[in-house]
Amino acid sequence: MSRLRTTAAAAALLLALPLSVAAAAPALAAPAPAASAGANVTATATAPTAVHVQLPRPTGPYAVGREDLHLVDQGRPDPWVPSAGPRQLMVSMYYPAHAGTGSPAPYMTAAAARLLLDGKLPGHSIPTESVTDTRTWAESGARPQGGHYPMVVLSPGFTMPRASLTSLAEDLTSRGYVVALVDHTYENTGTTFPDGQTLPCVMCGKFHTWEAWKGLEESRAKDVSFVIDQLTDRPHPAWQYARMIDRDRIGMAGHSIGGASSVPALVTDDRIQAGVDLDGTMEYPVPESGIGGKPYLMIGHPLPGGEDSSWTENWPRLDGWKQWLTVDGTNHSSFTDYPLFSEAFGIPQDPGTTVSGRRAIDLTRQYVGAFFDLQLKGVEQPLLDGPTAANPEVRFHS
Repeated sequence: MSRLRTTAAAAALLLALPLSVAAAAPALAAPAPAASAGANVTATATAPTAVHVQLPRPTGPYAVGREDLHLVDQGRPDPWVPSAGPRQLMVSMYYPAHAGTGSPAPYMTAAAARLLLDGKLPGHSIPTESVTDTRTWAESGARPQGGHYPMVVLSPGFTMPRASLTSLAEDLTSRGYVVALVDHTYENTGTTFPDGQTLPCVMCGKFHTWEAWKGLEESRAKDVSFVIDQLTDRPHPAWQYARMIDRDRIGMAGHSIGGASSVPALVTDDRIQAGVDLDGTMEYPVPESGIGGKPYLMIGHPLPGGEDSSWTENWPRLDGWKQWLTVDGTNHSSFTDYPLFSEAFGIPQDPGTTVSGRRAIDLTRQYVGAFFDLQLKGVEQPLLDGPTAANPEVRFHS
């Protein structure tokens, strides 16, 4: 369920693997306490120069604007590279906008794309443009809509850049949310800053115990609270359109460790009212006292050896509205944009993966969007009440 706990067959999806694991192929060993299956993997996939990916069109009524922010936490040294000075983050702000008032937003920078490809697919021959030319639906510099909107903070998986959750960010925005999509510096393949510098994944391969992963989740929660501080500060917020944010309706969602980090974030920050964990093992346990009655949604892929023990152990302590979904036919990366690239580049899929990348994105958008519509907007969502014939892949746990 975690970024490491994948099936042996899923190891062929190098784009879905942590950088340190992919670089060490063919041997795959999980540093986390739970065992991870090993497999012999060789990255031989190539892609024609003309192969590009188009993200699925957002489903909501709003056009999507995007602006990238560089935030500096002067009160906190970088936890991973103290010599770098204060903690610095890049955040993509997505907001409901007027269509056609901006320019196409890039998927990611060329430098970050190069580090992503080289880190995840050593020995590949995929051109950088096959990532940078990805068709997104957001517009940079677009004129914002009026009104106040709930905000959702998104946190990607370990080693994964924030771009990996672009499809989810765009769709939530189109449904009437402001979305803050965070890059956690030194924890992903590459983060590009306004001065042109792209910082690498310093921490890849350096977490080998349950306590270390727990510390990473706690650090992510601090990053998220700082981002909320900066966006909701009065009278001088860090974002020019901060007036769009309804400060009384804030949620958090994430993939893998980004999803698991929502637990410490909910526990330590009263402003965050609801959380979603997309396939992330919870090294930071839910306290015996619960999470203050806050609603929580867990969505994961099926595991051959049974359920993720951290989910079964923490489930009884979730003391508010809660739902646990398993999406059959998916793998760990299915809740991100990565399967779209795997399919386009001809990277072999896990034999157990029967759900296409677009279908997985559609299901993720449906259930995450419904959850926040219910919890932050108060709109009833029958989709969350139980199984539906329209989505036979989704199983509800009692």
